[in-house]
Amino acid sequence: MKALESLTAHVRQLRYPRALRILAVPPLGLELETLLRAGVSAGPPPPEAPHFDEQLLAGAATNLWRAQRRLARGDGARDRQTGRYLLTCREALAEAGLVVQDHDGDAYHPGRSLEVLAFQAEPGRSAEVVVETVRPTVYLLDRRIQMGQVIVAGPEQE
Repeated sequence: MKALESLTAHVRQLRYPRALRILAVPPLGLELETLLRAGVSAGPPPPEAPHFDEQLLAGAATNLWRAQRRLARGDGARDRQTGRYLLTCREALAEAGLVVQDHDGDAYHPGRSLEVLAFQAEPGRSAEVVVETVRPTVYLLDRRIQMGQVIVAGPEQE
């Protein structure tokens, strides 16, 4: 394996101009030639992607979202502090690829990938808007694992 390390060091030097290279071309030993002919890679195999139970992750993310919304309605110092802890937890999950999307206030159109539980007419509305998110949409590594459920308000029908 020493021959392989020597070759690796030599290859690293090739990115520098010829005048600045510090290693000469290493002689290929029998061990290295055997490895190259066999097609053996010089590192460990890439790790497999971990398998997650997507329903359990979506359920946990939904419960985190519900707790955060409930605490946001509170007015005590303890509620605000707990809400900050939940926000930190949610941000950490987002960095790991688990994103929870709330739809309150979003414009609605029939092409959106949302499950509408109810439509309600409100006077004075000019467009359809999500007025309440019952269940958020959850994404794992940019792939939806839970469809959101919403209530939509729109203009009165004439």
